[in-house]
Amino acid sequence: MAGISGRASLGGLSRVVPPLAALSLAVAAGAPAVQALELGGRTQFVRAPWKVTLTSYTTNVGQSPAEYFFTLSLDEGAGASLGGLTIQQTRGADWQFPFAVERTRAFLGLPRSEGRRIPVQAAFDPAARRFDLSFPEPVPPGATVTVSVRPWFNPVQADTYLFQVTAIPAGPGPVPSPVGVGTLRIYQPNDW
Repeated sequence: MAGISGRASLGGLSRVVPPLAALSLAVAAGAPAVQALELGGRTQFVRAPWKVTLTSYTTNVGQSPAEYFFTLSLDEGAGASLGGLTIQQTRGADWQFPFAVERTRAFLGLPRSEGRRIPVQAAFDPAARRFDLSFPEPVPPGATVTVSVRPWFNPVQADTYLFQVTAIPAGPGPVPSPVGVGTLRIYQPNDW
């Protein structure tokens, strides 16, 4: 194997391989880890995060204070650090409940088992129901990160709310990768 130059030696045969295939061969052959995969001036994950977990400890309609924790893990071989996230509401009966954007925070680890705080910058577009988050100090591969977003109160309609999460690698021309959907169930308590 001749590195990631695009030429591979397999069983004595040498052939030219596409850059992404050459990178895969280099990783499989035990080559040193790649800091970030850049193709055509664009940064992308080699192994993107593939699952998000949404946790909330307040699940009744209109309940306050509310806090929603979005947790995802980066693979050791992610190939790039996490530079940001988008979180967009895609389903739910209430499309008006407001967020306290200035109270957004991030940390390493899981809810109720918080590690080191991570600086995060947040913006919320109420018309699109989308958070745009960036990490001034990108989250490295192998880390588990949790972002906390805080509405002033839970939605006022009981329903299942869905939030699509997309991971953005740190680097020039980042190529976003869909992570998954966080599910939040909001209940109407029985007044018996």
